[in-house]
Amino acid sequence: MDIASIIGFIGGVAMVMLGVISGGSSVMNIVDIPSVIITVGGSYMALFVSSPMNLAVGIWGILSRCFKTFDFGEKTAVQNMVNLAEKARREGILALEEGLDDIDDNFLKEGLRLMVDGSDASAIRAILENEMAQAEARHMEWAGVMAQWAGYAPGWGMMGTVIGLIGMLQNLEDKSSLGPNMAVALITTLYGSMLANWLFGPMGTKLVAQNTREMNAKEMVLEGILSIQTGDNPRILAQKLLTYLDPKTRKAIEADVLKD
Repeated sequence: MDIASIIGFIGGVAMVMLGVISGGSSVMNIVDIPSVIITVGGSYMALFVSSPMNLAVGIWGILSRCFKTFDFGEKTAVQNMVNLAEKARREGILALEEGLDDIDDNFLKEGLRLMVDGSDASAIRAILENEMAQAEARHMEWAGVMAQWAGYAPGWGMMGTVIGLIGMLQNLEDKSSLGPNMAVALITTLYGSMLANWLFGPMGTKLVAQNTREMNAKEMVLEGILSIQTGDNPRILAQKLLTYLDPKTRKAIEADVLKD
């Protein structure tokens, strides 16, 4: 689980509750089921207008990604690539075909297969970069749907407020109900703002960050494959790949992969 997302989710609820309570009000005063239906349901329906069916329906599964941590194997990839480079220098590139089926990283496996099959560097780069581009396009499509949802929610919150005000104005003869009805009408605006700035907007940003990290890991693997093909010294290859890692991870494996 992504602890940061859990903290943000629970903390956001806590901050709103503390703000309400410290203002002398009750949390139940901001709980309104019709407002939830209008803001969440209405903004979600807007996704069906703006997006294909598979994206509008599938977005619920993507929401869970924001609460998961992903290991893109950068650390392991560097160590594996150095080992592969050493094997290629000792036994030749064709020796790398042995054990390909045991590699879990499909991107690395595909690149090594192309190299073993005799593809030149330009072909390998073109194929793998196209695969990266297609994967990134899919990721950014989901992030875009999340951003759309964040954009629609405040508008639906305002519509809910207008609906509430219309009902209030139609009952002006009951003066005692004006204040409570106004408060309920404004709750939808609160909900719309919360959905945009606490949930869907930040979730879209996290999806973009996950994509960036995954593409960085794939670019590192691509660079390693091309380095092995050109016959670079394993130490030089290791130095190339280490530049893709954050300082903490780099320090943890630097001594092992830069051995003489």
